[in-house]
Amino acid sequence: MNSHHRQRPFKQVDVFTATPYYGNPLAVVLDGSGLSDDEMQRFARWTNLSETTFVLPPTQPGADYRVRIFTPGAELPFAGHPTLGTCHAWLEAGGTPRASGAGGGTPKQAEVIVQECAVGLVSIRRAGHHLTFAAPPLQRSTPTPELLSNVAQALGISVTQIRAAQHLNNGPEWLGLLLDSTDTVLALEPNHQALKDLKQKVGVCAVESAQPAINLIAKSSREARAFAEHAADAPQQAAADLEVRAFAAPVGIPEDPVTGSLNASLAQWLMAEDHLPERYLASQGTCLGRAGRVQLERDAGGQVWVGGQVVTCIDGRVQL
Repeated sequence: MNSHHRQRPFKQVDVFTATPYYGNPLAVVLDGSGLSDDEMQRFARWTNLSETTFVLPPTQPGADYRVRIFTPGAELPFAGHPTLGTCHAWLEAGGTPRASGAGGGTPKQAEVIVQECAVGLVSIRRAGHHLTFAAPPLQRSTPTPELLSNVAQALGISVTQIRAAQHLNNGPEWLGLLLDSTDTVLALEPNHQALKDLKQKVGVCAVESAQPAINLIAKSSREARAFAEHAADAPQQAAADLEVRAFAAPVGIPEDPVTGSLNASLAQWLMAEDHLPERYLASQGTCLGRAGRVQLERDAGGQVWVGGQVVTCIDGRVQL
């Protein structure tokens, strides 16, 4: 055991849900000081969660804390659910935000926390139990027809079922696909090895259209089937405007339960091209027995905010 190994405060939280075990879990080491890159990576590989974070003192003026974000395979410059989950854990552990916030368009009544990560400073606002982060700037471009054909084949769909597509990059990179229906999204059974061979993370979504009552009943039955036996005690959730799934085989995660960074970039793209209004609710995790809900909103200044609730599931200490 290395000499600096010691008991460190630790939490495991569930993000984008108010009900434990229905969102996306995150491990948070609240004191990462003295740990090497290899030690952080080893612990993230051991937790085997989609992300593990380490809280450190800030190095940039205006930041309340610094966070490093690791998947089981690599460090990320930014990720959405670790941003909200780490902020929740930091606040719950007694963290006190500075008086001034960063980022335009933040309501004065909302308390602002400023997180430092590899992409820079990210503003997070807190209103009650709800946390919302400012989506980082998005770079996007049009994928080639050849890539779309290969990805469609890996997903088991026809290219004609893709209504729109963009390469999305706000730190993490995704191929975003808007599909023809939520039925198509929920029925996908991708060839994850093929997506890994293509080195392509894919975020798929479809807009819920206005439906007559009989179709809403059918939709409810379809979602219940997707939830399968996991949904016996599922929390009641508001109806969503967008159904999302995230396939990330290239980084060792066949399907991510609820993905903040992907939802951020999808919102920036889909709002800009008028596929969705300036405020909507996304659902993710249905096929994994989760009930994630992500709130997206674009303010008057054009900034997209990504929000949800976080709940603590494990609170203790870890030997690191």
